[in-house]
Amino acid sequence: MSDNTNNGRLTSLDALRGFVMFWIMSGEHIIHALAKAAPIPVFVWMSSQLHHTEWDGITFYDMIFPVFLFVAGVSMPFSFEKKVKAAGINVPMELPSKEKQKIYVSMLKRTCILLVLGFIVNGLLRFDGFDQTRFASVLGRIGLAWFFAGLIFLNFDLEKQIYWFIGILVGYFLAMKLIPVPGFGAGILTKEGSLEGYIDRLFLPGRLHSQVYDPEGLFSTIPAIGTALLGMFLGTFLKGKNDFSATQKILMMIASAIILIVIGLLWDYSFPINKHLWTSSFVCFVGGFSILFFAFFYTIIDVLHFNKWAFPLIVIGSNSILIYMASEGLVDFKFTANYLFGGLIKFSSIDWQPVFTTISVTVVQLALLYFLYKKKWFLKV
Repeated sequence: MSDNTNNGRLTSLDALRGFVMFWIMSGEHIIHALAKAAPIPVFVWMSSQLHHTEWDGITFYDMIFPVFLFVAGVSMPFSFEKKVKAAGINVPMELPSKEKQKIYVSMLKRTCILLVLGFIVNGLLRFDGFDQTRFASVLGRIGLAWFFAGLIFLNFDLEKQIYWFIGILVGYFLAMKLIPVPGFGAGILTKEGSLEGYIDRLFLPGRLHSQVYDPEGLFSTIPAIGTALLGMFLGTFLKGKNDFSATQKILMMIASAIILIVIGLLWDYSFPINKHLWTSSFVCFVGGFSILFFAFFYTIIDVLHFNKWAFPLIVIGSNSILIYMASEGLVDFKFTANYLFGGLIKFSSIDWQPVFTTISVTVVQLALLYFLYKKKWFLKV
């Protein structure tokens, strides 16, 4: 079996990006509506997995954000490849300083744009006042984590990159467990008592998402760099010149995923798996599942070349940031869906109307994304 890694593009990346974005843009609402209309065990279980955990623990919905960040990390070696080859260099860390500075500027620009877009999603343009604006955001964390992972990628060889990864996770663990928080002490991993929450209250401007901490806060962005690095390791592995067959690559991905999941489960005993704090155990556990998700899409699409079924996901993934921003409140898709399909939906039973309403929203979103895809209009950051 052969793969597509030598042509500089992995279709599976767009499909996986589209898969995770589907649940954010409207997929979750379809499942919740189905669970109410037809409360059979599978729908009820799926609905329960499309909620964030209250604190410790993990659901599928908790994995969506880190998988998206992981995918950004996988893309990194591919996106930097042209710039590196243009300079006649094979190893990014050997780039001349002037060339690196150009890349740094482009990286910083991308990060700043993501930060601003995150502010806009959080309501910056409502002009509610500085203290009412939430400055921490999903897009901001993606930008910052990707930026610092990129700095590590450009300046260190693979061995030192792995040291950075281990150092970030272990360092975050030790800081969260050993540095005391005034009024609480050390190692208190609650919303109020954690070092992460304390740093957010001290240094994060504007409104916190949860009053005493922010799930996209300052300190927990550090281990998120580890999530981006994991993706970067996988991208480097796929892009590297080696004699592994596609089957061997898949088996190695599965093996590494299992190892990471086991490490996450073992670490959970002393440092609970927790998305809100982005704990080191969370990075390992979800990192393992991120690899498994990617391995599935990679096998089906890039190795076996069964890709027609994934076209809707590719359409979503190709404009993922745009549809994320639109579905977070910038566009009222439900209004348009009701205008187009509301009359027909009224002919269905009361119990099933919410199901068809949520599906109609997805249809409108996909129609918009397909139009943009055909026009080749993409929000590239």
